[in-house]
Amino acid sequence: MSNTIESLQAQVDSLKRTQRRLGTGLAAAALLAMAGVLVGATAQRNATFDVIDAQRINIKEPDGTLRLAISNRTLFPGAIIHNKEQPHPRPMAGMLFFNDEGTENGGLIYNGHLGKDGKPSSGMSLTFDRYQQDQQMQLLGVDEAGQHYAGLTLNDVVDGLERPIFSAADETLHGKGIPAITRRVFLGKSETRDSVLELLDADGKPRLELAVTPTGEATLRFLDEHGKPTREISGVRTSAPQ
Repeated sequence: MSNTIESLQAQVDSLKRTQRRLGTGLAAAALLAMAGVLVGATAQRNATFDVIDAQRINIKEPDGTLRLAISNRTLFPGAIIHNKEQPHPRPMAGMLFFNDEGTENGGLIYNGHLGKDGKPSSGMSLTFDRYQQDQQMQLLGVDEAGQHYAGLTLNDVVDGLERPIFSAADETLHGKGIPAITRRVFLGKSETRDSVLELLDADGKPRLELAVTPTGEATLRFLDEHGKPTREISGVRTSAPQ
């Protein structure tokens, strides 16, 4: 009887030793597998794809600062300032650029569809913003309500350090008629299909216009502060040259 008990005890001890060896081996194998995955992830920092389908892609710095957002219309970002987003509806798709501080400083946006009236409604805008402010340069094309125009606009933009957008101070100044952005130059094609160069003063009032109509009539027009022509030079000859 004692021999039988001793034999059983020996078998139990042997099984325990085998179980410990198996547990140690499995743990080591798991650690090796995890190490392999981590090493592979570290080594494989570059990848090549033929096609990537996504609704939005955010490009960030190692510290998480947003630098570029590429998005469809549904997930298009609001206004992001210092990596903080606030509502700013824009029914567009496109991409937005962000500065070193995670604040929007330009972008490319576009949309387009055929309206219920059978007329197209579409537009594309490439903008370059001043620091923490609106666009100081814009390349724009619009097709709306049966009319279309396109051109390059250069603007005066207020100092963002003193007048950050969406602030109470900004709203107060707007209420006093002091805009945050003032158009100074427009070069493009108007709704009437004229080729136009328009120069404006610091109040956004046109002071000099150069225009060529679709039929080829060229005009240089000087304007006063009320927009009334003070002098006009036409390309049409009124008499034979002397």
